[in-house]
Amino acid sequence: MARLARLNLPGIPQHIVQRGNNRQACFFTEQDYTVYLSINGVRVIDFIIMLE
Repeated sequence: MARLARLNLPGIPQHIVQRGNNRQACFFTEQDYTVYLSINGVRVIDFIIMLE
């Protein structure tokens, strides 16, 4: 069964987690982080990068 669609309410912050398959790295250079954080239409209020 597919998961229910997320609510996307204007002005309500969302918690987003990005993980690679089998905990593999998603980002390899500082530019990768910059591009990810500059997605059009998204306002980043705060972020933390946790390396495992």
